[in-house]
Order: sequence, then structure tokens, then C-alpha cells
Amino acid sequence: MAACCIHPSILSADFANLQAELERIRSADAVHVDVMDNHFVPNLTLGLPVVKRIQEVSPLPLDVHLMIDDADRWAPAYAELGAASVTFHAEASAAPVRLARELRATGAKAGMALRPATPVEPYLDMLGELDLLLVMTVEPGFGGQSFLDLTLPKIRRAAAAVRGASLPLAIQVDGGITEETILRAADAGATVFVAGSSVYGAADASAAIDRLRRAAMHS
Repeated sequence: MAACCIHPSILSADFANLQAELERIRSADAVHVDVMDNHFVPNLTLGLPVVKRIQEVSPLPLDVHLMIDDADRWAPAYAELGAASVTFHAEASAAPVRLARELRATGAKAGMALRPATPVEPYLDMLGELDLLLVMTVEPGFGGQSFLDLTLPKIRRAAAAVRGASLPLAIQVDGGITEETILRAADAGATVFVAGSSVYGAADASAAIDRLRRAAMHS
């Protein structure tokens, strides 16, 4: 992945006009698709049939973020749809190494996400099995939340581990990303930024993406 990637989250899009909303973000690097099951998080969003249709019409690669229970069972099916990357939560996987390898075997990039209070240290030895580590900068489940600065030390520790092992691993952040908070996240070592309301809430989504990218690259 590039040194700075912007992945707008369609959680903040107009679901009644989703194909048009995908066109609004053509200048982004990927589209972030949040799948929630109303069990792992207290919200219900999209399932396999809808993600399949998004995959068929999207002008951008799909970055699928699974906020669901029993990720070991369900995650491979999203990769088989053709998603560029599939991220599961460490807290929802019984066998994260095996699952990451299954995802990679389909040709998708394997990502693992951590809630704000989940430490990175227990997972440092398996970073080589991943293409992406997602550090949630809000509690997963809803868009529009404020960035949690308490996650910055974890991002720094993860980035230091990645550099120390010379791994081609992207560190992604998701939650409360604005032109102001992206500076802190990038400075801590994040390279992939999920932005929802700061992109889709703008009159010109493409211009908002450009502003976020410039801010991250000048952190």
C-alpha cells in the first residue's frame, strides 16, 4: 500500500443512493465497507448479498471491515466475493493465524482489527501473517464518534514493531478521522485512514479526500 491511503467509509453514505455515493469518492484509494451483526457491536448494517452487489458496481477496491461474531466462519466468504482486503476483529476470532492464512489464500489482503482497549502486544508475533493492522480509534459500532487520543500510544507501539521487523504491514486507523486528528494518527505511524462523516458530510467529497491526504502527508 502507499504511504498514505484514504478509505472513505460508506457507513456515512446515503444508502438510498449508494452507487452514486461510490462515484463521489473515486479519488480515494479504496472504499471501506463496515459489516456489523448487532451482536459483536450494537448495530446492524450489511451482509454478504449487499457487499457482493457493492463489489460489482464499485469503482474502487473494497476494504471490508467485519465487526461480527464468529469471524473464523464468515470472513472467508467476503474474501471470495473479490474484496481487496478483509479485516476481522482479534476479539472475534478463535484462530486468527489460520484465518489470516485462509484470507490470503483467496488472494485478499488479511487485516486484523483491535478495539481501543485491546492491547497490541499479544499479537506482535503474528504481524507477519497480516497485511493490515487496524487500530480502532473509537469504539466500533457507530459512525460520527470523536477520536480517542488514548489509542495513539498503541499506534506508536505497533508502528515501532512493524519497523523493527521490516514488515510490509499497513497500520490503519478508523474512527473520528478529520483534517485535525489525521495529523496525530499519521505522526504516530498510521498509513491508512478510514474517514466517514468528514468525507461524506462534505459538499465536495473529492476535495475532502484531497485535504485529508495532504494533511496526513505533511504530519
